[in-house]
Amino acid sequence: MRATIERATLLKSLSHVQSVVERRNTIPILSNVLIEASEGGKIKLTATDLDLQVVETFAADVETPGATTVSAHTLFEIARKLPDGSQVQLHAADGRMAVNAGRARFSLATLPRDDFPTIAEGDLPTSFEISASALIQIIDKTRFAISTEETRYYLNGIFLHVTDDAEPVLKAAATDGHRLARVTLPRPAGAENMPDIIVPRKCVAEIRKLLDESGDNVIQIDLSASKIRFTFDSVILTSKLIDGTFPDYSRVIPTANDKLLRIDPKAFSQGVDRVATIATEKTRAVKMALDHDKITLSVTSPENGTAAEEVSGQYSSDSFEIGFNARYLMDILGEIEGDVVELHLADASAPTLIRENDKSAALYVLMPMRV
Repeated sequence: MRATIERATLLKSLSHVQSVVERRNTIPILSNVLIEASEGGKIKLTATDLDLQVVETFAADVETPGATTVSAHTLFEIARKLPDGSQVQLHAADGRMAVNAGRARFSLATLPRDDFPTIAEGDLPTSFEISASALIQIIDKTRFAISTEETRYYLNGIFLHVTDDAEPVLKAAATDGHRLARVTLPRPAGAENMPDIIVPRKCVAEIRKLLDESGDNVIQIDLSASKIRFTFDSVILTSKLIDGTFPDYSRVIPTANDKLLRIDPKAFSQGVDRVATIATEKTRAVKMALDHDKITLSVTSPENGTAAEEVSGQYSSDSFEIGFNARYLMDILGEIEGDVVELHLADASAPTLIRENDKSAALYVLMPMRV
């Protein structure tokens, strides 16, 4: 194989594929990227961790077609450190690959392409398109609530499912047992008979990186009950789905919380952040005392002392106190785009419903803490 590629093109594509490759691998070939050069002047890069696979195709000057595999992280670091505008020559033969650019010369060990594993997609019967902005909304407004607890593996991703509410919708939800985030969007054409699926956390992170560069293009999604494929302009990402049952989260969304607090999310979040400065890292508990149009935030730490701050908001129900994990509350407030956020409260031990208003696509539920 012999080909010449512009450094910027190679670096951009390698940045997409190398992040899928795990740093430590018991199977050596999984540390490599598969490079396939075809006669039509195209180069295809493929990387996988056996659960997730990224394939990117781009134009290059191909002298001799061929294929090989080489360390993904090493090639990425080389491309990153080469001078801007340089032309990178790749030449693979006899178990080595020469990487030359300007006066720089590298010789890397390769492994045969026939040993490289690829994910067999099988049949992906559900197929629909979604705008990049809608996919960004789904990910950004839910992924902070994805659980990192490996024992509850079925919570380690975003749950996507379709329902027929007043109109057909696509819902995305994530929860770690302490908070819940859900986004509701109009159902895309073609998603009617879609199975309920859980998209793994690592796949969500890789998709989000690719979306930053895709502009507002349309993303093609094909899926079955066990696999999902996202097709961008030049990148195809395929992932296995989490094999598990997501809990019936609708049961924890409160419907009868009668105490309403309306407040500026930025000022509220900044107040929480300030008083939480003295909270111990373990608890991060902030107490919120609600009185008529007056909210007092306070933290008491046996080691560090006390902190309190008043923030103004609209509240006219009975006065009471409730505690929240400061970080969880700030994560939710950070996703509120408007100037007002609504907190629907019941009592100190009941879950609180948080949203911009009853028309907003995103809805959050936060469990209180004892303080």
